[in-house]
Amino acid sequence: MRVGLIAPPWIPVPPPAYGGTEVVVDTLARGLVVAGHEVLLVTTGDSTCPVPRTWVYDQARTEELGSVVVELRHVLHAYEAVDGVDIVHDHTVAGPVYAALRWHGHVVTTNHGPFTDDAKAVYRSIAGRVPIVAISHHQASTAGDVPIARVIHHGIDTTGFPVGDGQGGYLLFLGRLSPTKGVREAIDIARAAGAPLIIAAKMREVAEREYFEANVAPLLGGDIEYVGEAGRADKLRLLGAARALINPIRWDEPFGLCMIEAMACGTPVITSHRGATPEIVDDGVTGFLCRGTAEMVAAVLRVGSLDRRSCRAWVEARFSARRMVEHHVAFYADVVAGRVDPPLDVGRSDRGVASGRRRTTHAVAGGDCERRAESPWLGTVARRRLGGVAKPRRTLMKPGLRTWGIEVVFTEEGDVTRGDALLEVAGHPYHGWGRARRNPADPDRPSIGEEVAAARALSDLSQQLLGAASEDIGGFEGHLVAVHP
Repeated sequence: MRVGLIAPPWIPVPPPAYGGTEVVVDTLARGLVVAGHEVLLVTTGDSTCPVPRTWVYDQARTEELGSVVVELRHVLHAYEAVDGVDIVHDHTVAGPVYAALRWHGHVVTTNHGPFTDDAKAVYRSIAGRVPIVAISHHQASTAGDVPIARVIHHGIDTTGFPVGDGQGGYLLFLGRLSPTKGVREAIDIARAAGAPLIIAAKMREVAEREYFEANVAPLLGGDIEYVGEAGRADKLRLLGAARALINPIRWDEPFGLCMIEAMACGTPVITSHRGATPEIVDDGVTGFLCRGTAEMVAAVLRVGSLDRRSCRAWVEARFSARRMVEHHVAFYADVVAGRVDPPLDVGRSDRGVASGRRRTTHAVAGGDCERRAESPWLGTVARRRLGGVAKPRRTLMKPGLRTWGIEVVFTEEGDVTRGDALLEVAGHPYHGWGRARRNPADPDRPSIGEEVAAARALSDLSQQLLGAASEDIGGFEGHLVAVHP
């Protein structure tokens, strides 16, 4: 497959220091090449990612971060350069808008930030033409009426992250100087726990400098040290020797790359229980999910009981570059083959499902579960699409097996049926959808159109379940059986 990757023009790929999006693009580009695909990366001239590259700017335009003119010039060059590829994966904001209006080929985009009201307005406007990837299930749950085509967690090449022994004895804060990142809180926690703290954080922007001077600088000294923004080599050294990564975020972060980087080095993570953190940290095994300062102080005192080897194994199993690349390749193939339909242009309810005349059916999912399928066609869908085991008039349940009810909501709009498959596990919402045309001669009867819509919805949902990092669904192996109420 020939893939065009478009990175933002603000930071080189890979970044010399801070730059989460650029790290992800670099890892994806390298992984695609290793997997045998052709890649053209649109970036800036000072990038060093070892794949074919093109650029309009010789240097990253860091000081002009957010400039509309700079990004648009970068985007215009990008879409001229990638003409002829099989699919474009655009990681900018302006690019997908341009593509939705002017581009003739297949384009997908990833939202690397929060779904703010402004972001929703932008992504809502392109969703009918450009499928949108979310980077966590929590982020997807905040998209509101913006349809999410796929959820794909970030991954890293663990071979580049040596496992450390944590003998430095200090806590490490890694990121940028911002109130939302909780730097001030990290200092308070370290002092209360009697632990040294090293702060390695970006301080380039005016707001970051102001925050540092007002909230961090007065508290430095003794066992609290600010070492500036860490490059890759320094970051790996600091992570490997750290007792734990302290990550007291004060916002619902969409992902948090520093957490998987820390665990790859064997370093446990102590973090706030919010945003995507429950998808990333295995509570009590690779770190601690905490609610409030007191819990974090207690976690610091207990973190030495965790096995650093388990932290590394968790990342290798859940957040490897190979897995991230495989999920992207599968998604690209679905888009090119037309298996990822644009969403219906209809209103949606507060649950994120299309509104209109509805019928609801149900399904159950489990690691090795059979349930009676009173609807033969939907049971067939489950078997064929997901490897489910639907055997009419037979019930079998293994002792202790967890099962979950799944709603499949059918919405009728004109001659099209849309199926939305909904599931919530341990507070994490999962949502798959698909659509197909109904039989106009008998619109009230479950038809081949509805079967296809259900199949696509359940298939989309299964991809999310199989790729989820939540321990609560760790035993799920793809068996899905549907039943009518």
